[in-house]
Amino acid sequence: MNTIENVAIKSDEPIADKTMMPGKNWLRILSGYRTPNTWRSIFELTVTFIGFLGCWALAWASLKISYALTAFICLICGGFLVRLFTIQHDCGHGSLFPSRIANDWVGRVIGVLTLTPYTLWKRSHSIHHSGSGNLEKRGFGDIYTMTVREYKSSSKYQRIMYRLYRSPLTLFVIGPIYVFGFQQRLPVGYMKDGAKYWISSLGTSAMMLILYVIMIYLIGFWQFVMIFSITSFTAAAAGVWLFYVQHQFEDTHWDMPEDWDIHDAALHGSSHYVLPKPLQWMTGNIGVHHVHHLYSRIPFYRLPEVIKDHPVLGEMKRLTIMESIKCANLHLWDEVNRRLITFKEARGHKA
Repeated sequence: MNTIENVAIKSDEPIADKTMMPGKNWLRILSGYRTPNTWRSIFELTVTFIGFLGCWALAWASLKISYALTAFICLICGGFLVRLFTIQHDCGHGSLFPSRIANDWVGRVIGVLTLTPYTLWKRSHSIHHSGSGNLEKRGFGDIYTMTVREYKSSSKYQRIMYRLYRSPLTLFVIGPIYVFGFQQRLPVGYMKDGAKYWISSLGTSAMMLILYVIMIYLIGFWQFVMIFSITSFTAAAAGVWLFYVQHQFEDTHWDMPEDWDIHDAALHGSSHYVLPKPLQWMTGNIGVHHVHHLYSRIPFYRLPEVIKDHPVLGEMKRLTIMESIKCANLHLWDEVNRRLITFKEARGHKA
């Protein structure tokens, strides 16, 4: 599956006004950040693992003191799990280590903790990157979005189902439980695409089961259930929310295939989610998503370096936490005005 940097268009055009520079021209600049530092990668991986395991140990110890304290520690533990997922995500892009073997095996091991079969997820995420912003490739590794015209021409039943699907309860509560708890236990969507996806899915689930049995033996059934449930749901819900706001914001970018450009869609169809420094660290800088989508081989710890060196990128597609909350009400793509709108706004549009 081609990623953006693999289909880069060579250009001899001079780089002048970077604010108006096409996405393809940024590739020449961003390629200078693609090389990972092996020792830095090992450090980031080690610190995250220690933080995750330490929070688990503290949560277990706190059960004798206060359940409220345990729940609080589990929230932090969920944050470290999000960071582990970000590192697994980099492995999938081949950006954590120079070695493909190292990336794949680290990704597989982390997948047991993140409940995410590595090979299966790597395939679906690659499809997401290669078709992001293309209206004819919606629903592959992303959150399905109807256009206003499609919604207006749908039956009443279809509208009701779409509204249910796009509700916050479905997307951010039911959705994370379904995706990470059930859907990824089988190679859904790839059942006829080869044994490796079955091995990835069932192998990850088998290793999860073994790990859970060991943990239950060590700390007790209900103790395990409480810590695991809060930690995993926190990470899953946060992950889905991050994925949502990275592409579902008002001035995102969608086009029909004849007008779609993979580079511009990456740069303008992904947000720069500006988070407080602690949250930025905990989420592995994944908020710098427009840069990541344009050049996915850049290691997550080098993304702030890109923003620092090229301030114009830091000002593009900025989305604060307060602004992101409003994005939960945006559900339909207005092809005429080229923005995401609410169901209420769509009422005034003609089919």
